[in-house]
Amino acid sequence: MSSQGRDFIKLGGIVAVAFISGLIFASGVGLPRPGQAEAYHPVNIVTGPSTPVKRVDGVLPSFADIAERVRPSVVYVTIRRTEQPQQLPPGFDDFFHNFQMPRRPRIAEGSGSGFIVSQDGYILTNNHVVADADKVTVTLLDNREFDARVVGRDPRTDVAVIKISANHLTPLAFGNSDQSRIGDWVLAVGNPLGFTFTVTAGIVSAKGRGLQGLGDNTDRLQIQDFIQTDAAINPGNSGGPLVNLQGEVIGINSAIASQTGLYAGYGFAVPINLARRVMDDLIATGRVQRAALGIAIKAITPEDAEAVGLSEIKGVVVNDFSGPNSPAKAAGIQPGDVITALNDTAIDHVAQLQTMVGFERPGQVVHVTVVRSRGQRQNFDVRLTAADADSTQVASTSGARGKAAPAATDASTKLGIELQDMTPDIVRDAGLSDDKRGPIVSDIEEGGPSWDGRLVAANSGGPGGPDVIVSVNGTRTRTRADFLRVIHGVRSGEVVTLMVVNLSRDLPMRVVRIRAR
Repeated sequence: MSSQGRDFIKLGGIVAVAFISGLIFASGVGLPRPGQAEAYHPVNIVTGPSTPVKRVDGVLPSFADIAERVRPSVVYVTIRRTEQPQQLPPGFDDFFHNFQMPRRPRIAEGSGSGFIVSQDGYILTNNHVVADADKVTVTLLDNREFDARVVGRDPRTDVAVIKISANHLTPLAFGNSDQSRIGDWVLAVGNPLGFTFTVTAGIVSAKGRGLQGLGDNTDRLQIQDFIQTDAAINPGNSGGPLVNLQGEVIGINSAIASQTGLYAGYGFAVPINLARRVMDDLIATGRVQRAALGIAIKAITPEDAEAVGLSEIKGVVVNDFSGPNSPAKAAGIQPGDVITALNDTAIDHVAQLQTMVGFERPGQVVHVTVVRSRGQRQNFDVRLTAADADSTQVASTSGARGKAAPAATDASTKLGIELQDMTPDIVRDAGLSDDKRGPIVSDIEEGGPSWDGRLVAANSGGPGGPDVIVSVNGTRTRTRADFLRVIHGVRSGEVVTLMVVNLSRDLPMRVVRIRAR
């Protein structure tokens, strides 16, 4: 064999060994969990003075200047938490004992980011970075390490405050997240995938985003009003700052939208105006004081806008009241009203209203503007209650779809639903009060006007029970016959307003608007 042939064989062997070594290394690396940008391994506060980055009109400032200003304020957060072993089926404990394999708690480690907000050591980060941590360690840009204590956490906004014993630190200047615009340049700074103090650039690609599957979606007080950005955010970026071209923080990087758990073009940050309000409460009292209007709400639909005479599909629909002592109910607000402004600031969507109310204090009076049928605008002064006493809720707009309904010959076909009257047994078993009794939705016509998940039928097969229709266009409907009398006069194309309550799920009454055919 020629010397050239032997060289090729040697080269092929080296490549093969390198490839196999790479596979072995990769198999030992645990992939991060998708959703939150945290890396896993098996008294008001006064911030420092802002030092704006120099810029010339019409010319973007240097990203390098911004990074140089911001990086000393960013920290690397590592945590250690104890995870208890899962409960084994009966008999397995004996197996482990006989083979001398005791099941011990597992020590899990994780990492994330944060940023300094005071010269004496207060640091902002995400709740999910430090939640349930037994030990929190902070590393500064100059490699100094400190043990940190958790001052307070707020799972509802994913904000946490930690504290280290240090002085003369460099705090990050706060910007105004409300003034950030879609298309503005931003930088994300943090510690993605273990690469500490990394800077990425992008733009604000959207505002007011809500994320399904992040945090505890059963929490009725959860506030999601994220800034969306295409600045690369990966596991480990959680808790780090999103900064504008003045070097001011406008958000806390919190989550990514990805099917793999790694960056796929969409990152999300908690607006700093919301985070600062939470931070002030956590430092002062260790908990967040929340105010509430005392209403259950939902996102507006085209049918809602048409029903009240709005030319734009903007606002928040009042479904029901959270309790008998609801301040909104006492002030005169009604189910079906569309809230279009709070304190003369226009309301476009649910997260905006939640955030604005969240900035207020229990006992304060807010000015609420609503629109009713035929474009009638009314203003109400509502004294806010404590959220723990009478909380706001965003009602779910999703629901299980029913099966195809058989052909019907009555007026219920205008909405594509079949109804049945409540029996005495149903009333007794459900324990319904009189104001929650009415005809039950037994079936929904496939492809019909109601085939969009807004109503739940008895045969849907989904969680919970069927819906009960208690009124149509403001007229009380205690029986199927009551419903048919009202719906008979509805014209094709008209939007019908239903007040609905679920028979077996512990949910408030809600407004459902459907266009008749």
